[in-house]
Amino acid sequence: MSWKETLEDLDGRRERSAAMGGAERVAKHRAKGKLDARARVAHLLDPGTFQEFGALVGGEIAADAIVTGSGLINGTPVMVGAEDFTTVAGTIAPGSNAKRYRLAELAVRNKVPLVMLLEGAGFRPTGAHYGRTPTDLLAQAQCSGKVPMVTGVLGPSAGHGALIAPVSDFAIMSRQGSIFTAGPPVVRESTGEVISKEDLGGPDVAVPSGLIHNLAETDEDALDEIRRYLSYFPSSAWSYPPALLSDDSTEPRATPELLEIISRDNRSTYDIRTVLDVVFDTPDWFEVQPGYGPAIVCALAHLGGHPVAVVANQPEILAGSIDTAAAEKAAHFIAVADSFHLPLVFLADNPGMLPGSESERAGVLRAGAKMFVAQTTASTIKLHLTLRKAYGFGSMVMSLIGFDNQTAAYAYPGATMGAMSAAALGIASGAEEEVAAQLRDMELLASYYSAEHMGFDEMIRPEETRTALLTALRRGIFGRQQVAEPVLRTAIMP
Repeated sequence: MSWKETLEDLDGRRERSAAMGGAERVAKHRAKGKLDARARVAHLLDPGTFQEFGALVGGEIAADAIVTGSGLINGTPVMVGAEDFTTVAGTIAPGSNAKRYRLAELAVRNKVPLVMLLEGAGFRPTGAHYGRTPTDLLAQAQCSGKVPMVTGVLGPSAGHGALIAPVSDFAIMSRQGSIFTAGPPVVRESTGEVISKEDLGGPDVAVPSGLIHNLAETDEDALDEIRRYLSYFPSSAWSYPPALLSDDSTEPRATPELLEIISRDNRSTYDIRTVLDVVFDTPDWFEVQPGYGPAIVCALAHLGGHPVAVVANQPEILAGSIDTAAAEKAAHFIAVADSFHLPLVFLADNPGMLPGSESERAGVLRAGAKMFVAQTTASTIKLHLTLRKAYGFGSMVMSLIGFDNQTAAYAYPGATMGAMSAAALGIASGAEEEVAAQLRDMELLASYYSAEHMGFDEMIRPEETRTALLTALRRGIFGRQQVAEPVLRTAIMP
């Protein structure tokens, strides 16, 4: 056989692989408003940077139903895998399992992010036994805390293939996505329940359960959000987050707007998001998991050009009280940020952990303890600011605690803190009105008492907020080594 014949044979095999499930199935897929697997990869990556591997795996089954390879996102190398639903419903067989394993293996070896795009029906029912074959989940678990792991759920995702989502640092779903342990036919056979894939694991289930962090309207929107999310992170735990080039938006500036946003009356509410708009470089910061545990806002932002992870109480929700969902969300967010050396900025304004029988049944103390452990063991830069109040364990999980390795801890004048509010203490102790009034007066002076005893580094005016936080951040960053060491942890979503 000549080179011409040999290469024509190779080209023919590549063309069959690139055709996925065939023109008819691809067109039917696209008619639903979805991108096919290869179009998803092309949209995700910088143009012309995709380099495929494993294209011939599966033989007549195109790429064995998963497109795998490497490319660039914003100039940074990544590994990417996209399940091909047009080919045997994106199911997993020994060949595609090996490709998935190889993806994660190379991500850790090369110290680059791993992105998985899901739309598949789990294991392929061939009747064959895998034997002693390594599952891809072994390699994917090894990525945790070492390289950023992101999952996009862009269609129905069932069984084994779906398990990468809860292992990931960040999972986003399109409106047409759904995710479940087993699909509706298996559920009907196993339990007798008749249910649609949307009601079983669509956005209205997966987002409130905390499994999926963010929701996007379309495939394109989800892929754009993945690119944006990764822009805040380094390639791996062995490097530091990239800083943006300095311009006017990264410089210190006064923040007098906060005097209007944040009322001195602790009973008045405000949207903490408006504070983030003012304090950070630009108002286009990235909120993670807004549909779960909204009493805490977790966000990726830039401060002085440096990526930071923000954990902020939301006074508009439960008066800022920290419930189970909020604590679980924050614990995972803090662990991910710490793994990749993103400085943590805590903005505290809460009356404590959410009390009550319903909260206790939901496990608020367990979730609060998880958040406490995450933030106290974090070795990255930590900045704390008490805006108005921080009580009891609610203050401790927000890093208002001595010897917590903060780079800086600040408070506004008049901020109230302690085991509980004066009102709650008065009621709990059965204090007379005169004593209760004394408790309220002492509460208003609490920030000064704390400042006099180095309870925090300095009391600042609201107008000084950005400058104080930025100065402390730059001071902390200056002392960091150029080569980072990974933080050992397992980033599994609560």
